Amino acid sequence: MNRRDFPKIHFYDQDFVDIYNKTWNWISEYWIDPKKGVKSNDGYFIYPEDDSLFLSMSDSIFSSFFLVYSNRNFPASRNLDYLYARQEKDGAIRSKYDLKTNKPVPEKNNPEGISLPLLAWAEFNLYHKAANKRRIKEVLPYLQKYVEWIDKKYKKPNGLYAAPVASSGMFNSPREKVHYPIDFNAAMAINALHMSSLGDILNDKDLSFTYKKAYFSLKTRINSMMWNEETGFYHDLDKDANILPTKTIAGFWPLLAEVPNADRAETLIAHLSNPKTFGTDHPFPSLSADHEEFHESGEAWKGSVFPAMNFMVIKGLEKYQRYDLARECAIRHLYYILEALTPEDSKQKGDLYEAYLPCKEGKAQLKNKPNFPRAHFLQTTALSTIALMIENVVGLLISLPRKTVDWIIPNLEIMGIENLSLKRNLITILSNKSNRGWEIQMESEKLYYFTINILEQKKKTLPIPSGRCSMLIDKL
Repeated sequence: MNRRDFPKIHFYDQDFVDIYNKTWNWISEYWIDPKKGVKSNDGYFIYPEDDSLFLSMSDSIFSSFFLVYSNRNFPASRNLDYLYARQEKDGAIRSKYDLKTNKPVPEKNNPEGISLPLLAWAEFNLYHKAANKRRIKEVLPYLQKYVEWIDKKYKKPNGLYAAPVASSGMFNSPREKVHYPIDFNAAMAINALHMSSLGDILNDKDLSFTYKKAYFSLKTRINSMMWNEETGFYHDLDKDANILPTKTIAGFWPLLAEVPNADRAETLIAHLSNPKTFGTDHPFPSLSADHEEFHESGEAWKGSVFPAMNFMVIKGLEKYQRYDLARECAIRHLYYILEALTPEDSKQKGDLYEAYLPCKEGKAQLKNKPNFPRAHFLQTTALSTIALMIENVVGLLISLPRKTVDWIIPNLEIMGIENLSLKRNLITILSNKSNRGWEIQMESEKLYYFTINILEQKKKTLPIPSGRCSMLIDKL
């Protein structure tokens, strides 16, 4: 077993395995030294555009969620460190930097260059995949200053945040009158929740309490001001804090922030299966299908399916233990990605795209913008082909500091993972059907705790010793 190999996945559909393997091979093309413009292992993980090189905060955050699975072939935190290095005295970190000039890129309708504040969420995930407590100590001052800057610039007396809607990157979404964006406010709640958790990791009770208090305060305001009982949805607000009618994919960010109670969550999640709103053939469109500006051709944020948004929704479903729906949607989404990679029309060349059609297979479109969607766009598409593949299709949820591996599956299938590096521990978990029934074979270098959760059938936690072992499901 070699730590420098990528973890191998096993799944009954070989196409899923192939696209997972291809993604790892392609990722190496995107580590670039901006000064020399050449590939470099010490470079930035960036998507080159028209001879320009930009460091994007949202891409850096999202990409960390799949780079953590590279068995340390690629550093998952490097782009985040480059962002912290650019923090200004007042705490500002901008959403985009030109790496040739090292200056922030001016954005229309977003003068301060604010992005969705999700750095603490990314750091919390990195901690559970790398167990590096020292890193939390090092990055917390940057994260605290960043939150202080956001509070100073965007927090209003009513407790909500009035950030530019452009901060979400949803550039042509019909959100014209938005003053209080639901996604930005939910992202601030996500940030506060994870800042509190980072305080717990360091045993800093004051820090943990401060951010927990901020989280509950914001959660209460989102629930009281941004929820519409009639539509069963979270909405943006206008300048007078009135609810705006448009339903966009942004309305699902509160799931990830654990904002709705069980009843509201059920109502909100029902939209994901409703073909009139967000239950299109390819889950999930960026604009509700019943909106007058919804386009089956995608038209960017007027209906296209964006892998980063699907990742967000699926991680939100996990917060409410809807693992069955999360897996079903992840598999459907991956089938559509595969269709666009190998189109039946032989005249068209397939690829991995930034955005997809909501009602049939193929890449999304945008009138008069031939460069949309960006092809070979791994910065967010790899969230689907790697992170969702491991966490929701194969079903493995891993925490290094807790020494736990949870395997959550709706039913037993021939699948698993091989040679996944958990810091200094290489593990393999495979399920197979033998003469004795369903058997799970495991190999590990160190002890860890394994929870098998076959939904609505069996759940069992066992200590897994070093070496090889196996368990028969029927005996559990």
